[in-house]
Amino acid sequence: MSTVPFVTCDLLDDNPEKDLQVVIPSMDGKFFQSYGARKTFEGQVVTVKCFEDNSRVKELLATDGTDKVLVVDGGASMRCALIGDMIAESAVKNNWNGVVIYGCVRDVDALATLDLGVHALAAIPQKSNRKGIGEVGTTLYFGGVTIQSGDFIYADNNGIVISKEKLV
Repeated sequence: MSTVPFVTCDLLDDNPEKDLQVVIPSMDGKFFQSYGARKTFEGQVVTVKCFEDNSRVKELLATDGTDKVLVVDGGASMRCALIGDMIAESAVKNNWNGVVIYGCVRDVDALATLDLGVHALAAIPQKSNRKGIGEVGTTLYFGGVTIQSGDFIYADNNGIVISKEKLV
């Protein structure tokens, strides 16, 4: 579990020479919100791209996530959640620092009690279908940024910053 404190604003101010990317807070009227108990989180990125199918999300969060953050491109779907309380509990058990979802979550009251960073676009009670569909380790494009597995992500209530190298 990461305990290094930081503020994304300060990371940007302190690293003007680095090629840092900032996730644009609104793309087509969609805003990231914080749902987990951990409001500030960082780690090395693991990517997954899936649309309305959280099979790969569940599989990945059941593996060792020490010092990692799962970044999920759910295609900004507002029709179902890609993570809920049981999958989030698995993430905590497996030491993930956080999850960023370009899509929805559910079980928000339970998520708010878990020591996990969770940023997503919205909440919806509908669960996803599981058909085993999704791409792991693929390059993601959303929020005006390009995100690859191996990048480093820093998230707090100010926003989300992506770096090619570890900053803290």
